[in-house]
Amino acid sequence: MSSNRNLSRHDVGLSPAAWAFCPDATLLFWNVTFTCKAILFDLDGVLVDSTPAVARVWGAWAIQHGFDSKVVIAQAHGRRSIETIRSFAPSMDAEKENVKVERMEIAEREGVVALPGAAELLRTLPLEHFAVVTSATRALALARLRYAGLTAPQNLISADDVVKGKPSPEPYLEGAALLGFAASGCLVFEDAPAGIAAARAAGMRVIALQTTYPADQLGAADAVLASLKDVSVEWNKDARSFTVNPC
Repeated sequence: MSSNRNLSRHDVGLSPAAWAFCPDATLLFWNVTFTCKAILFDLDGVLVDSTPAVARVWGAWAIQHGFDSKVVIAQAHGRRSIETIRSFAPSMDAEKENVKVERMEIAEREGVVALPGAAELLRTLPLEHFAVVTSATRALALARLRYAGLTAPQNLISADDVVKGKPSPEPYLEGAALLGFAASGCLVFEDAPAGIAAARAAGMRVIALQTTYPADQLGAADAVLASLKDVSVEWNKDARSFTVNPC
C-alpha cells in the first residue's frame, strides 16, 4: 500500500480525464490500493446520515439534564449511547436511561437517509464478506436502515453484542469473528475518531469518510474520502478478496 498526503490532482499529475471520473472526491491520501477479505462498515455517518436525528435526541437529553448540548452531541457521535450517559451522568441508572434514549432515537426518523454511494456499493458485495459494526443498538440500527431504504445486512454487530464499545477494539474484533476472518484481512469504513481508534486497536486498516468530522480529525486513518461514492470496490471471485481503490 502506498499513499501521498495532502496532494491535489496537479501535485500527483492526475489527468483531467481521471479526475472527471470522480469529480467530487476530496482525498487527503492519493494512489492508495487496499486488498482485503472482508469489509466492515460503521453505520451512522458511513451508510446512513442520522446526524439531524442524533442532534435532536441528544440535544433534548442534554437540556433536560442540565448539560451543554453541543458537548453532549459531539461525544454521542460514534459511541454507544449507554457510554455517553455514563460519561455525563455517572450517578444515573444508565441501563434504564438508555432504554429511554433508544426509544427517542427510534422515534426520530426525519432526515435519516442513505449516504451517497451506500446503496450502490452494498448491492455489489457478497453477503458473507461484509458486516455492519455499529454503536447503535440492534433495534435502532435496523430502524435507521429501514428509514434510509437500505436492506438489513446478513451480518450485524450492534451495541447489544459487546461489553465495551468504540474506541475499544471489541466491536470490530467481533465483526471479524462473525465473518470468520482474521482482523488483518478486514478493511473498515468509519466516520468518527472513536471508530477509527477502535479499528486501529483491532489491527485493521481504515478508510475514513468526511461525513461527520473534518479531515484534520481523521488523520489516524489510512485514507480519507468524502463518501462511499468516491470508492471503487472490485470482487475477485477466484481469490475470494476485494480490491479497494479511491476512484
